[in-house]
Amino acid sequence: MREDLRFVVFDGVEGCGKSTQLARVAEALRAEGLDPLLTHEPGGTPIGEAIRALLLSPDHPEMDPLTEAFLFCASRAQHVREVIAPALEDGRAVLCDRFDAATWAYQGHAGMIGVGLVERVNADATGGLEPDLTVILDLDPAEGLLRKFGEKALSETPDRIESNALAFHELVREGFLLYAERHADRCAVVDAGRTADEVFAEIAALLDL
Repeated sequence: MREDLRFVVFDGVEGCGKSTQLARVAEALRAEGLDPLLTHEPGGTPIGEAIRALLLSPDHPEMDPLTEAFLFCASRAQHVREVIAPALEDGRAVLCDRFDAATWAYQGHAGMIGVGLVERVNADATGGLEPDLTVILDLDPAEGLLRKFGEKALSETPDRIESNALAFHELVREGFLLYAERHADRCAVVDAGRTADEVFAEIAALLDL
């Protein structure tokens, strides 16, 4: 793995395959004798998991996108300080399922609270820590939702954010692509509409695995 890539994030729309690709990268790193830290957002810590349950619960359909953004960043603040930063200080590679790009795309862009606000709050939450590389797995949201839920109606999904209308998820995709454009120096957009093996081959080349 490239020495300059120690903190790598996998992100994208629902059903894009980020968790699958993260696991494959971790397996490849272990084959190289490394011990990567695998983590996720929201969550990653006991406090973060409690926030995750609140954020995703269908019992709170009235939750405002601004509230969501603050809760995601609160979880991230604890995650960085308790898990990510210590692992990086110990010299471990960190592979994270979602990070700041998700808040940028979901709440800042699709939720329309403004990406500038998200960036300011996120900078305070992370203490300025940024991923060395964010892999945006790009996929048509309709295909991603079909992969994840089959023919089930979005209104039947257990996750409050996932159950948003398709138009919302299309805005999320747009937000991810805008994030990648703004942060082109540390982002890579990978076509996730291909087979898992084809997607992994491109990611492996990016990481020099």
